[in-house]
Amino acid sequence: MARAEIVVDLDAVRHNVALLRRLVDRPLMAVVKADAYGHGLVPCAQAALDAGAEMLGVALLDEALTLRQAGVTAPILAWLVGPDDRVAEAVAADVEVSVSATWALAELVTAGRETGRIPRIHLKFDSGLSRAGATEADWPGLVAAAVRAEAEGSVQPVGLWSHLAYADDPGHPAVNRQVRAFAAAVVVAERAGLRGLCKHLANSAATLTRPDTWLDMVRPGIACYGLDPLGGDPAVHGLRPAMTVRAEVALVKRVPPGAGVSYGHAYVTDRETGLALVPIGYAEGIPRNATNVGPVWLGGARRTISGRVCMDQFVVDIGDDSVRAGDEVLVWGPGTQGEPTAQDWADAVDTIHYELVTRVGGRMTRRYAGGGG
Repeated sequence: MARAEIVVDLDAVRHNVALLRRLVDRPLMAVVKADAYGHGLVPCAQAALDAGAEMLGVALLDEALTLRQAGVTAPILAWLVGPDDRVAEAVAADVEVSVSATWALAELVTAGRETGRIPRIHLKFDSGLSRAGATEADWPGLVAAAVRAEAEGSVQPVGLWSHLAYADDPGHPAVNRQVRAFAAAVVVAERAGLRGLCKHLANSAATLTRPDTWLDMVRPGIACYGLDPLGGDPAVHGLRPAMTVRAEVALVKRVPPGAGVSYGHAYVTDRETGLALVPIGYAEGIPRNATNVGPVWLGGARRTISGRVCMDQFVVDIGDDSVRAGDEVLVWGPGTQGEPTAQDWADAVDTIHYELVTRVGGRMTRRYAGGGG
């Protein structure tokens, strides 16, 4: 058994994607960016496709090209593209690319000429997130440029899309404002001649809570991996968390009362007690601010990290309980054995589970359960 590992249940990924696909009854783009949110890009992409996803979404062209090199032939959209990026390679590999500005459109036209392929593009509208996407003022110009390029046979527009800022708060008025703004942008595009394109807006939270945002396709990300985008219990939505983070105790020792534990003695024992050393730390993505608050499951009980999280290790006060070197420590998992969940960790260290599952790793190994890894 590995010193420390991330175990990914691909059957859980398949279950979640199939559940979401049944819910919306329309095409689904499974978002597998950031190494499938820390779960493994290629195995999770294939699991999502096995479960009925029609398309994959990534942030970077590098991610899309990695999928192509692994033999994935399904449609892929990449949306975080900068100047002088690997656009020609992406076009040659039949990767669909998001366009937020006319300069990006021009680069795609050039890439199409270089490769002899017609780039397939999704025009992105900034409906209120103020990240990527053309603003309301710039949108008509981008649409007009895309219409001209299509007429010349230089690009093939296939999608219109935007991204929500407050979908995890489905009743927030900003959601309704963005829905209206995107609908108006679609009208502008259609009046200019861009008709019949795939319109997509819904991320995981909107897929679960706002059917009015489903449009022609949905784009769930974190929900594919069994975590609740609203920060609650995923079981409420029928989701199954796919990631378990585990390690093995490296050392157990007894210390007297008044012993300072780890750097800075942020934890001091108040009695004679046992300490278990767990050989993972912030180099593996365990947050340093989990000091004295990070929950773990060890020796049949939920416990808390004692003292400062170090680069390679942390310590847990086990009292007088029977724990030995080699015993399993569950950092987080589905919660079915009593272990903390990624949401429990997010609550403890004041962050979101997205950050935790994408940052964990470092020197840990990754193992797949459920077949296909």
